[in-house]
Amino acid sequence: MARPRLRKLDPAIDLSRHLIAVEALPRPWDPRAVFGREALLEVEIGSGKGLFLRNAAAAHPETDYLGVEIAPAYARHAAAGLAKLGLPNAVVALGDARRLFEEILPAGAAAAIHVYFPDPWWKKRHKKRRLMQEGFVERIERALRPGGVLHYWTDVEEQFRAVVDLMASRTRLEGPIAVPETPAAGDLDYRTHYERRARLHGQTVYRAQWRKR
Repeated sequence: MARPRLRKLDPAIDLSRHLIAVEALPRPWDPRAVFGREALLEVEIGSGKGLFLRNAAAAHPETDYLGVEIAPAYARHAAAGLAKLGLPNAVVALGDARRLFEEILPAGAAAAIHVYFPDPWWKKRHKKRRLMQEGFVERIERALRPGGVLHYWTDVEEQFRAVVDLMASRTRLEGPIAVPETPAAGDLDYRTHYERRARLHGQTVYRAQWRKR
C-alpha cells in the first residue's frame, strides 16, 4: 500500500524542538540533551505521520518517545503534529534507524521498541533491504533494557513468519507473545495511520511482542 500524499505544513510551526537529524543526536547518548530530562525511553522505528508518537506521548507524559523516520516529508509532518500539541516528551529523528542503533543508542537504553508495518520490499532481490535482518535484530536486543519489549506489527504474513524465525535464531528475547486485536472505532484505537488503512480495507494485521529477560 503506497504512502498517501501529505498536506502542506504551516510554515509558521516551529519544528526545532521536535525534529532533529540522526547525525545530530548526542554522542555519547544523553537524553537530557534531547528531552531535557532522564526518563524511560521508547523508540519507534518508522514513525510515518506520527499518530503513534502523538497518542503515546500524550497518554504517557512520564515516558520519552524517540521516533525515527527516514523520509524527510514524513519526519517533518510527524514533528509538526507533536509541536501543535506541545508535547515535550516526543522527538522525531530524521534519518536511518540503523545508524541510531549502531552508533548512538547504548545497551539497555530503551524500555520498548516499536516497529509497525515496515516496508516489505516485495521483490526477492530487494528482501535484503528489509529492516529486520540478522544484525539489526541483535542490535534491538542490545538496546532493550531487562524487561524491555519489542512490539512488531505487519500486514504481510510472509514477513511476519520470517521475523518470528529470525528472532528465535538470532536473539534470546522471549516470544513471540501474541497481541490480540481490539475493536477500533476512532483514531485513538489505532496505533498508526497504516494500521487504520489496513483494517479499513479488511487486511489481517499480524502482531507480536518479544521481551528481554
